[in-house]
Amino acid sequence: MARRRRAEKRSVTPDPKFNSELVAKIINYVMERGKKTTAERIVYGALNTITEKMSEDPLEVLIRAVDNMKPRVEVKSRRVGGATYQVPVEVNRDRQLALAIRWMISSSKGRRGIPMQRAVAMELMDAYNNQGAVIKKKDDTHRMAQANKAFAHYAW
Repeated sequence: MARRRRAEKRSVTPDPKFNSELVAKIINYVMERGKKTTAERIVYGALNTITEKMSEDPLEVLIRAVDNMKPRVEVKSRRVGGATYQVPVEVNRDRQLALAIRWMISSSKGRRGIPMQRAVAMELMDAYNNQGAVIKKKDDTHRMAQANKAFAHYAW
């Protein structure tokens, strides 16, 4: 039986301003249609707004906010017999980060009438304080997993 090789982890080149891989990843997630300069302007502007409003290190705020946004468990559909069950499964570290960033960006885009730069800053500050749309989404995900704990034995 052939063994599967683990996919090599692709590293992201740290961004030039903060020398952080996390900031570089967020810039890449914000980027649309290859417009990296626009994405950098949005993310760096959001971090500058955080510095002005919170008078704290924006990188520390970002790290703690992303950590607060990460889901620990999620539910996946599993078909057994004729029924489909929502089975709670733990989320690996890479997926936790991807989900947190994706949720943050979609929540920022959902804030209509606010420039993206300020919307991202507001979402990060809310997440830093354990409130906001992303934290609600994470809590809903955890609640769904908790409610379906009885089906955990179907996990694969």
